[in-house]
Amino acid sequence: MMRPFDDATRRNIAAACAAFTRLPEDEAPAALKRAAVVIALTAASERDDTAFLLTLRASHLRAHRGQWALPGGRCDAGETPVQAALRELDEELGLRLTGAEVLGTLDDYPTRSGYLITPVVVWAADSAAIKPNPDEVASVHRIALATVERADAFDFVAIPESTRRVIRFHHQSSLIHAPTAALIYQFREVLAGRHTRVTELEQPVFAWK
Repeated sequence: MMRPFDDATRRNIAAACAAFTRLPEDEAPAALKRAAVVIALTAASERDDTAFLLTLRASHLRAHRGQWALPGGRCDAGETPVQAALRELDEELGLRLTGAEVLGTLDDYPTRSGYLITPVVVWAADSAAIKPNPDEVASVHRIALATVERADAFDFVAIPESTRRVIRFHHQSSLIHAPTAALIYQFREVLAGRHTRVTELEQPVFAWK
């Protein structure tokens, strides 16, 4: 479905996020380290459509090098997930937003590597300001919302190492896995008015460390 990047789309997405009820935070293991990622909504480059920003992590990073990811990272001491998300968006892509651009938050996702990730949805109108930080980001891509709303955008596969299904997002010739795929999938479901939970969707074994 075409979603023009305009005030009406912003209001509709904000309303969908407001209608979404997050899982209680006390259901997550207390030992997990807090982190946040950003689902940053902006204009698609090739047409007047709404897209979100996806990055390819730099190849020299110590962790998860060369992988697809939403902008984000670990929360600093005393920082809320929203504050961390906005800081990381600035550090990685040069986008300086305020709380006024935050449309909502989705469920926290616990990772196998010991993090509890909060997805923060923001409206990033000034896409011309995007300047990827080469220390962290190899490239940044605009993924039209219509892309993730396709019936074949995601699949779920079984693995022998877990009773949980691994979620995969098909992007061009790449397979993007959880946590990124799970968070994008839940956002897709929120847009459709469905309160689909994703905490039980599995990561591939290579991402467990």
